[in-house]
Amino acid sequence: MPDHKLPELGGRTPLEAANTPNLDDIAKRAEIFGAAKTIPDPLPPGSDVGNLAVLGYDPTKYYTGRSPLEAASIGITLGETDVAVRCNLVTLAEKNGRTIMEDYSAGHITDDDAAGIVADLKKEFDGEEFSLSQGVSYRHLLLWRAGNSSIRTTPPHDISGKEITPWLPSGAGEEKLLSLMEKSRRILKDHPVNAKRRAEGKNTADSIWLWGEGTRPDMPSLFKLYGITGSVVSAVDLVKGIGIFAEMEVIEVPGATGYLDTNYAGKVSGAIDSLQRVDLAMIHIEATDETGHVGDAHLKIQAIEDFDQKVVGPALAGMEQFSEYRVLVLSDHPTPIDLRTHTNEPVPFAILSSSNREARRDESLVYTEDCAAASGVFVEEGWKLMGSLIGK
Repeated sequence: MPDHKLPELGGRTPLEAANTPNLDDIAKRAEIFGAAKTIPDPLPPGSDVGNLAVLGYDPTKYYTGRSPLEAASIGITLGETDVAVRCNLVTLAEKNGRTIMEDYSAGHITDDDAAGIVADLKKEFDGEEFSLSQGVSYRHLLLWRAGNSSIRTTPPHDISGKEITPWLPSGAGEEKLLSLMEKSRRILKDHPVNAKRRAEGKNTADSIWLWGEGTRPDMPSLFKLYGITGSVVSAVDLVKGIGIFAEMEVIEVPGATGYLDTNYAGKVSGAIDSLQRVDLAMIHIEATDETGHVGDAHLKIQAIEDFDQKVVGPALAGMEQFSEYRVLVLSDHPTPIDLRTHTNEPVPFAILSSSNREARRDESLVYTEDCAAASGVFVEEGWKLMGSLIGK
């Protein structure tokens, strides 16, 4: 959700331009309001690192790569020598003799369209060394047995509009991944799903893009780490996978897409209901990240306002059934519109307690990047916010 100031918004960030009465109310009543660094140096500013920090895991200790977390979500158990690799369905374009990353999500391809494509890719890919598994929308997973986790890859959302050649996988084993990517282009060139999508005026899945490699992490449960039980609600396999390794209840919500059309109400009700069984519920919303990658400020404002009105407001109302509660609102990382990728800049955060929910610290406070930075509260190790939330 955090961003940079944009000329098209009159020098404001999308968060400053959005109408967010519920977030602003939290800022006014918060027990603690400030900024936190969720991405430790020198780790990459990814959702994997950031969401580990959000759940109170020190990424410098527990991060081993993105894809092993996603593997857990789709039921894949990694062996000691296995490497998981994220497999995006992407749209490529040929411009002036160069191959460009046109769309890292193949037009946010539907699960149904992706299923037809992944099924045909599996016929060609699966064997003793590789195995392909379907995830959600454009996000899928390649299991590389006895693979090389030190190979260098690049997230496709980092190179939107750029030539792909300098960013292809490199290092020991690169020829194997490059061969799969090239084979996918031949298979998908005239694929029936793509013919249908062209007729519908949608972006096609022209190729796979392999990235985010990693090995199985060694993570303690949330209970072992903090003495609490938890649940997680998300449309994203990565976040579900973190929840699985943390031994949290993973709540499946019909219609959860990870985009603007997600089932916000279902995610909130699933999380609130779970608090009858567990101590902590995490509601993860992806649309602000996706619209940042798209580079559309007005879509991002819509995502922020939807979050405020359809998640924050109803969640706060739902918490009133409990005599005591605490709420933490923060982002895993910024995804600025002008960059269309993640950064490691600090993010705003606020902790609201039922004991001070009627209090007003300062009517001028609003939930924005500048206001959080001006608070004088800065948490250098963002993963420690979990201790502040649960009072440890």
